[in-house]
Amino acid sequence: MSEVGLKDLLQAGVHFGHQTHRWNPKMRKYIFAERGGIYLIDLKKTLRELNRACDLVNEVVRGGGNVLFVCTKPQLKGPVRAEAERAGAFYVTERWLGGMLTNFQTMKKNIRRLKDLERGTEEGAFEFYTKKERLLLDRERGKLERYLSGIKDMTRLPGLVFVVDANKEDIAVREANRLGIPVVAIADTNANPDMLTIAIAGNDDAIRSVSLITGVIVDEILMARREAPEAAAAQDEGTAFTYSSDVGGAEAAVGSKRKRPKRRPRPELIKRRLHASDPEAGSPEVELAEVVELVEAVELVEAVELVEETISVESDSEPAIEEIVEIAEAVSTTAETDTGEDGEKKDPGSP
Repeated sequence: MSEVGLKDLLQAGVHFGHQTHRWNPKMRKYIFAERGGIYLIDLKKTLRELNRACDLVNEVVRGGGNVLFVCTKPQLKGPVRAEAERAGAFYVTERWLGGMLTNFQTMKKNIRRLKDLERGTEEGAFEFYTKKERLLLDRERGKLERYLSGIKDMTRLPGLVFVVDANKEDIAVREANRLGIPVVAIADTNANPDMLTIAIAGNDDAIRSVSLITGVIVDEILMARREAPEAAAAQDEGTAFTYSSDVGGAEAAVGSKRKRPKRRPRPELIKRRLHASDPEAGSPEVELAEVVELVEAVELVEAVELVEETISVESDSEPAIEEIVEIAEAVSTTAETDTGEDGEKKDPGSP
């Protein structure tokens, strides 16, 4: 941070506040005295908060975040824009569009539209348009350029918002608070410090005062960007990565060949699926008979697989397919019985 002392703040007129009848009682702790109907700000507390703001800016920038400068006052937007461009930061100096942060997806569409219009103008894509169409496109591009030129390259939300005059930019402050973005602002005696992460008490109307404080923040951004690559390189050198596996190769191979459990047939689901696939199906009795036959066929196949596995385990020789089918039919016939209309169980092979 550039060395700024109480003398520099005093010469820039940072200590001048608003008139006594235009004040916020919550700013009482930052007021030093009252002289000639105006409040004088305690510059010791201003310098303390300025140092805290520089530490926060340094932390955000070194963490990969960006800083958004917001100042729409006519007499101050020029110096603020110049300082933001010097730092390569984003800025809003014309009018804060509602939802610029909370509705950032729509803002990105407008930024994309602005870039398309600029590209078309550079490439001469609008030469064959009519005069009225070219005029409308120029007006649209000028309007978008006026409001979005400072955030044209902002692809994500900023990591910190620096505001000049928190009272005038209350919409920006509220949007940042809703999204949890830190807010650093130059707060005059009529501001509400509870809405700000760090309130730098000072004169937010004088050009020298705002230029001094904004210049200190910009110098901190530039210094943090110079330190960021060195810090990242040191972190990479001091970090060692080791590879380890909790599962051995044999256990992983066994786990990959794990058998999938068999699914048992459910007649009600099969019936529902058949009915859904064939809207002109016959009577329910015919459908139920088809379902029963399908279930019996599935169970017969499963019985054949079970018998084949059992025989292959007990003997090394390969059994004949006729023996397997006979045993499977016997197992399925003895294991399943149907219930008649009178409630007695009977053999499924009987009439």
